[in-house]
Amino acid sequence: MRPQNQSSMSEFLLLGLPILPEHQGVFFTLFLGIYLTTVLGNLLIILLIRLDSRLHTPMYFFLSHLALTDVSSSSVTVPKMLMNIQTQQQSISYVGCISQLYFFILFGSLDNFLLALMAYDRYVAICHPLHYTTIMREELCVRLVAVSWIIACDHALLHTLLLARLSFCANNVITHFFCGLIVLLKLSCSDISLNEMVIFTEGGMLYFPPLAIVLGSYICIGTIILRAPSTKRLLKAFSTCGSHLLVVSLYYGTLAVVYFLSSSWDSKNIIASVMYTVVTPMLNPFIYSLRNRDIKQALEMFVNRVNLLKWKSLNPLTAVRSTVRHMY
Repeated sequence: MRPQNQSSMSEFLLLGLPILPEHQGVFFTLFLGIYLTTVLGNLLIILLIRLDSRLHTPMYFFLSHLALTDVSSSSVTVPKMLMNIQTQQQSISYVGCISQLYFFILFGSLDNFLLALMAYDRYVAICHPLHYTTIMREELCVRLVAVSWIIACDHALLHTLLLARLSFCANNVITHFFCGLIVLLKLSCSDISLNEMVIFTEGGMLYFPPLAIVLGSYICIGTIILRAPSTKRLLKAFSTCGSHLLVVSLYYGTLAVVYFLSSSWDSKNIIASVMYTVVTPMLNPFIYSLRNRDIKQALEMFVNRVNLLKWKSLNPLTAVRSTVRHMY
């Protein structure tokens, strides 16, 4: 590609995943199936929480926002990746690239905050059960989520604006399947020292406190359980925290493994991005549905309700007679 500066920059080229041409059809089908599973699974969790009054609790309120974040985060990058694989058109406009960057940072930050809020909720439920309803009031939960959204939006906007002021006078080929902050900074020929300083300071202050809350919450939970260990308390704690602990381990564990064990920055960045944007959002609904009794019961009630409506639509006369019989 011909070197060009920001004034003439109209698009970038996304090289995408390192997939051989003969395997692209297989990977397209695989990623499409994973994406559809992600969207349908997370939307189903949101629907179940909305319809079942038993799930109108702080934990499931946070879970519904986590599911929405997972759908949104995956939708920022995966559809474009699928389109590039199918059409072989790898270009993305400058505005589209900056927009994709903004929303990727936004939903990634929000995911981090929501996991911390869910950990704190589990801490209060186990360590202060008698004061749980007093502490985790509905107004507080709404405010915590609202503040998380505001901070995440400001965080994403800050890094997007700092990037938009840079010039791109090198080639416009992005060795990735979406527009990531680090990759775009590598392409810039401007001074990126301010961007790097903000990433390490503001980014560190934004990401480490949620991680500290998660670790502190589970350390306190473990301490409470070990004071008087019993099989009943262990099972209760596991049923209460198991699903969230598994999601947290998946979220932070893949980050640690990929960034500490990979040798190449580009390869580990791509692997981590695939885990966050494709794999993890798909696994969350399965983790919460398979390991959560309340979600299972809500799903069974939802299926029974759908079957009942289907039966009534297929047997309208019988349904009317049954309704009249119940009236009298």
